[in-house]
Amino acid sequence: MDITRSLIKNIMKKHLLLIVAAGLLTLFSSCKNETGYKTLIITGQNNHNWKVSSPILKQILDHTGLFSTEILVTPDKGGDMKLFDPDFSKYRLVVLDYNGDSWSEKTNKAFVEYVNNGGGVVIYHAADNSFPGWKEFNEMTGLGGWGDRNQKDGPYVYYKDDKLIVDTTAGIGGTHGKRRAYLVRTRIPDHPVTKGLPASWLHGTDELYSLLRGPAKNMQILTTAFADSSLGGGTMRDEPILMTITYGKGRIFHTVMGHADEGGGPAMQCVGFITTFQRGAEWAVTGEVTQKVPWDFPSAAGVVLRPDFKEMTLEEAFENISKYDIPKSTKGLTCIQSHLRSLAGDETGILNIEKMMVKVLKDKDATSDSKKLLLRELSWMGSDYSVPAIKELVSIPELKDEAEFALIRLQK
Repeated sequence: MDITRSLIKNIMKKHLLLIVAAGLLTLFSSCKNETGYKTLIITGQNNHNWKVSSPILKQILDHTGLFSTEILVTPDKGGDMKLFDPDFSKYRLVVLDYNGDSWSEKTNKAFVEYVNNGGGVVIYHAADNSFPGWKEFNEMTGLGGWGDRNQKDGPYVYYKDDKLIVDTTAGIGGTHGKRRAYLVRTRIPDHPVTKGLPASWLHGTDELYSLLRGPAKNMQILTTAFADSSLGGGTMRDEPILMTITYGKGRIFHTVMGHADEGGGPAMQCVGFITTFQRGAEWAVTGEVTQKVPWDFPSAAGVVLRPDFKEMTLEEAFENISKYDIPKSTKGLTCIQSHLRSLAGDETGILNIEKMMVKVLKDKDATSDSKKLLLRELSWMGSDYSVPAIKELVSIPELKDEAEFALIRLQK
């Protein structure tokens, strides 16, 4: 009898654990629908153009396919903030594009509870200027600026001579000089957000926040940029650009980049900003990053912009390549080359791209420049499939040399 009772108890215990696990899984999954992690962008008051920035942030996140994003606009400045009462528990991620009036105590408490319980947060650009008197919020941002911040709010944190400095010197919190393109340097290359990024890369014209200060608890500085004094407002030290903070069970990604001009401007159109924003958002939700570093991520050599905020696809590259003008751009070719590199060893995939190239070679309206570029690519990766199309180009004077070169290499 004792053995029987023990077996029944064990079965009931395991059954109960399965029910609890299923319930937790259901609760976790409820915040992710078919189109991605439910995300809330909070905006409506800002000393920056939130009517431009918030729709772009939504577009950038939704393009990944990982997020399902909605925008919540607060009451206007001076309005009744008690009316601002979002249900944070419905979301896996909250993005703050907000710098305005204080929230109600009820909303503050709900937000702290949300983060404590594991909610993800992205602090975007001027959002780190908000709520100088809200202790918990400042711990979530790690560092902030303006709002009469000074030494009472915490130290400056920066890099100097490649050393991390925690500086308790008295002084203001928050400044920036003239907007400029600046070199971003990766400080923690093995973090999920920065893994695979170049050691340094050029960011589009933006405000370079400096002299940020705050509690800096449970914070990692992922990247920095040198604030050159020759451009005004520079500190001559490497200031934090991307940060991560943990608060309770929650994860916070903090980016100071992304000043919004009309159309987003170079700061928001920069592939570096777009990519790190997307990767930081995913990390804030899951603690991991599944997104690959895009083929057009910038290097230290120059800024790369996406006016439409999305990565060019292989199909789009071929759609545009027939009008190619080498002096103006080789972006489409770079896209194709990137796809070829990613297909190393995949003969079927490479043949599909070869067929797309041959289609352009046969297109009477395609430019000579586009055909020259593709002939060079085919000379090293083509197969017998492309030989007949290349032979037809030998009789065209401006393509003769490139066509003959490709044939020599392919017919060896």
